Amino acid sequence: MAEPRVLIAGASGYAGAIAARLVDRHPRLALGPVTSRSDVGRRLSDLYPQHRVDAVLEELDLDRHAGVEAAIVAYPHGAAAPVVAGLRERGVKVVDLSADFRLTDRAVYEEWYVPHETPELLGTAAYGLTELHREAIRGADLVANPGCFPTAALLALAPLARAGLIDGVVVDAKTGVSGAGRAATDATHFVSVTENVKPYKIGAHRHTPEIDQELARLGAPVATTFVPHLLPIDEGELTSCYVTPPAPVAQADLDALYADAYAGEPFIELVNDAPGVREVRETNYCRILAHAEERTGRVLVFAAIDNLWKGTSSQAIQNLNLMLGFDETEGLPR
Repeated sequence: MAEPRVLIAGASGYAGAIAARLVDRHPRLALGPVTSRSDVGRRLSDLYPQHRVDAVLEELDLDRHAGVEAAIVAYPHGAAAPVVAGLRERGVKVVDLSADFRLTDRAVYEEWYVPHETPELLGTAAYGLTELHREAIRGADLVANPGCFPTAALLALAPLARAGLIDGVVVDAKTGVSGAGRAATDATHFVSVTENVKPYKIGAHRHTPEIDQELARLGAPVATTFVPHLLPIDEGELTSCYVTPPAPVAQADLDALYADAYAGEPFIELVNDAPGVREVRETNYCRILAHAEERTGRVLVFAAIDNLWKGTSSQAIQNLNLMLGFDETEGLPR
């Protein structure tokens, strides 16, 4: 049987380029067209020599490029929806890296993003946090890849949410500048970021309703306080979650809860010491530490991921593997 061909739409961005690299090296997939809205005619290896993918970037034309089995769409929110709709009309399985299909409520999406161009597809996508929705992803034709912050926060909090142990939660996240995308702004310019740490989008980050939505689905309908901070590193993300449970939780019970929740998960590492971003760089791993703080009765949970890998592109490959009937670990370094 021929290897499924995969289109990468938006391959000139950070996430799209890594997705192209992973597909190109995948033992069961073939890299199809790679497209760009701004770098047509250039080789991907000219933009990102480190990925060593020599494919030439083309302008997306669904009539020519949709003759593939699957696609990863790495467009910004708003721009992704019509592309996803066009691919689905042609029978292509899609993993969408934008926010366009993560939220199931149109009013909530439009409050935080833009008017939705294909609202008929809202609610039809599987939410692509593999460890929590594996079976839904396995049978899906459209998967909404989670945001990087929700990926780390939800993996950190899911065992507590399912056990009814979250009465309130503060999510404090630190991330590298690559989370802002390839287009530099004053806020992410080297001069602004180096030797500095600062919060941003306080009380207004668009991943907040996504975290709330998914925690509610897990059994914890809470309003999350979420504050991201920008670090002077290129990639990596550390999420610190401060949970108020309905009653104090013993460390032994907490350990058992997380061990049971993530037993056999190939990309979850439960650790006994504070996780750091260097430990997960350019991998699909999430390292988690859960700590019961006896003095306050709170539960502290820390999760480290690479925001461009587990937070975006390698998670997309994990999902695509399931959608195509492969082992979810194929093509992902372990």
